[in-house]
Amino acid sequence: MEAEHTSLLATPHLWVNIALLVFIVVAGPKLWKALASTLDQRSLRIKNSLDEAQKLRDEAQALLNEYQRRQKEAAKEAEGIIAAAKELATHHTQEAMAALEASMARREKLALEKIAQAEAHAAAEVRREAVEVATAATRKLLAQTLTDERSTALVDQSIKELDRKLH
Repeated sequence: MEAEHTSLLATPHLWVNIALLVFIVVAGPKLWKALASTLDQRSLRIKNSLDEAQKLRDEAQALLNEYQRRQKEAAKEAEGIIAAAKELATHHTQEAMAALEASMARREKLALEKIAQAEAHAAAEVRREAVEVATAATRKLLAQTLTDERSTALVDQSIKELDRKLH
């Protein structure tokens, strides 16, 4: 049996296995700590990345909510502006219609006044023309009927009455 025993210690596989076992016993805990530390660091980096991603997602959601709120406020404000503009346009339209009606009334009044003036002028012109025709007819009639003596007597009588008629 010794021969087998000796031969077992002489085999390189046994020494490699023993060396591996010694290496694992001596270096194993250090390697395990290093491997665990590396895995823990990687786990922390992943956890930090996930936390940062969650934080960014929360911030993005908050910004989205804020922008949606602002959009609703802007839509309400736009509706208010549109309503105010419509009301203002209606008001200006009413004012313009009132101003147009007043302007038309003034123009109608001016046209009526011009027509009245033209009528008065035409009537005065007709009267003047009638007076001239009547005066011309009277002269003609007087010239035919009056003699020189009679006309001198009429002129003298008119001069005497002139002082009384003027005062």
